[in-house]
Amino acid sequence: MSLLAIIILILIGIFLFLVEFLLVPGVTIAGIAGFILLVGAVYFGYESLGTPAGHYVMLGAVVSSLVVIGYALRAKTWKRLMLDSTISSKVSYQEEQKVKVGDQGVAVTRLNPMGKVLINGEFMEAASTGAYIEQKKKVKVVNIRDFKVIVEPLAEEDG
Repeated sequence: MSLLAIIILILIGIFLFLVEFLLVPGVTIAGIAGFILLVGAVYFGYESLGTPAGHYVMLGAVVSSLVVIGYALRAKTWKRLMLDSTISSKVSYQEEQKVKVGDQGVAVTRLNPMGKVLINGEFMEAASTGAYIEQKKKVKVVNIRDFKVIVEPLAEEDG
């Protein structure tokens, strides 16, 4: 096998390692194939070119793999690949204005502990105080904290 073919095998193996590290997490076919190609290139280097040249092929494969993977894992490389936007908006306080503590409504879905409720004609997500609340049960708002509506089941005599 020629030196050019061995270099191509090493480059394809390194490329597959990069695919493994950057795109496909875990041990997958890309990583296994990259490892096989690198080992195969070193084997063919020893087999075709002799022992001294095989040492150089192995050294070149190891050093080039470490350099390319080290460059790919630097912080600047990741900055180019990752999303770089900030969210500066806030959650609207519209639900807090529509609903007050003491308002009553009905559970649209079961609350275990989160679910949907209908209060003052508005559908919204709410959390129970810890009790499991069945669907279509009457609920009462007991707290509004951090734009989260907290409800408890309405006692039968309160209704």
